[in-house]
Amino acid sequence: MKTAVPCYYHLDVEVSPERVGQVSRILAAHLRHWDLDNLVAPVCRGAELLLRAIDQHARDKHTSIEMWWNGQHLITAFGDDDPELRPDQDLRACLADIAAMSDGWGCCASETGAKIIWFSQRARAGERVPLVPLPPEPFLSTGLKEPRRHRVAVLAAPAPAGDDSLEGSR
Repeated sequence: MKTAVPCYYHLDVEVSPERVGQVSRILAAHLRHWDLDNLVAPVCRGAELLLRAIDQHARDKHTSIEMWWNGQHLITAFGDDDPELRPDQDLRACLADIAAMSDGWGCCASETGAKIIWFSQRARAGERVPLVPLPPEPFLSTGLKEPRRHRVAVLAAPAPAGDDSLEGSR
């Protein structure tokens, strides 16, 4: 089994309609470089949803995108500095779509008024390599034709001849 190496990527973007496709291709290239081909479609779809929503509703079009891969989860986060962009009002439809397509998501604010919107995708076991059941290997008892004869060591001394307490149990 291949071991996963933690990875990190950061990208600063000035959002415009032309840049949405470019950013999506950049993120896809990094995911393929990390051997996460199965996460390209959901991550790029989430990124496109958020970038289009930021382009449509934000005054400050600058955003930062970060991706973290820890071997089990990929977390993609978008940060903006527009204090007037309200996720509960402006991005409600976008966040509902992201919640439906991701394994987890969230939104938090910083002290400066910046917002961070993140979503995660869990690596699915067995998507690229199917598991094939192996036939069971024989145990030692089924592999032997006849039992072996071993001398058994005496664990207790023989009972004295005049001991009547064991007579009733025989």
